[in-house]
Amino acid sequence: MHSAALVRHALARRSAEGKPGGTSSRLLARGEGWSVKDIVCTHDRSDQPFEERHNAVAVALVLAGTFQYRCGDHSELLAPGALMLGNYGTCFECGHEHAAGDRCVAFHFSPDYFERIAADAGYLKASFGTLRVPPIRETGRLGALIGARLDQSHAGWEDIALDIAARALALARHHEPRRRAPSRKLLAQVTESVRSIEAEPARDHTLQQLAAATGVGPYYYLRVFERVTGVTPHQFVLRARLRQAALRLAETGVQIATIAFQSGFGDLSNFNHAFRAEFGVTPRQWRRGIRGVASGRWPGLS
Repeated sequence: MHSAALVRHALARRSAEGKPGGTSSRLLARGEGWSVKDIVCTHDRSDQPFEERHNAVAVALVLAGTFQYRCGDHSELLAPGALMLGNYGTCFECGHEHAAGDRCVAFHFSPDYFERIAADAGYLKASFGTLRVPPIRETGRLGALIGARLDQSHAGWEDIALDIAARALALARHHEPRRRAPSRKLLAQVTESVRSIEAEPARDHTLQQLAAATGVGPYYYLRVFERVTGVTPHQFVLRARLRQAALRLAETGVQIATIAFQSGFGDLSNFNHAFRAEFGVTPRQWRRGIRGVASGRWPGLS
């Protein structure tokens, strides 16, 4: 089941059972100094966020849904394709005041183990100076690769964990924390758009339509969206479509042209070009190569 559908199913079950929101955690793998879990959250705006503490260094990839991640005076919106970063010992809150539910794959590292990773990767500082990495090209490919592995019994998670830790340190250096937290109104406007795109990435999400849905002008909306998510609406829509296509290529035998058109691409050559630019391989090569993912080889991100 795709991540967005899984979150919707979990939320529907919560509603039918009349239970409060919560999180379910499935341990995917663990080793000395590291672990990785599949976490599904069903909290919504009726659930009061509470303060937690990072008991390990955390790097979590958002697969579906959105939530607000607060640490100290800083707050960020986490959307599909983003990395949530947490330093050991820091206190934080995760809230769903604008929309319900999310799914993440969370990697946790002991401080000593993470320091060794940072030193081996050439970093003097084994900590993050920002709360998140936005859904950029690199994290989009990461999401597709990990999404294809979630139901594999021999996914080679230790290789993935090491690669993710080093990659997060590198990416975090280029995404410094914002000086001023976005207002609740801005968060609500952008969250509505993100959820709309995530639900139906193949739809024609034009800038005019997205702006009109939030009641603001296109230029203002463009600035707000990029400020809150770290990418433009066009980039976010494109990556949502490509993630969906990559998962369908991995999970089905449907013809590539059909997947391209059903994912919102009107031209097969444009789809092939965009896919190669995003993932570094053609759709056909991706489909063949994903069988290597199933056998436990981690292709990395370079």
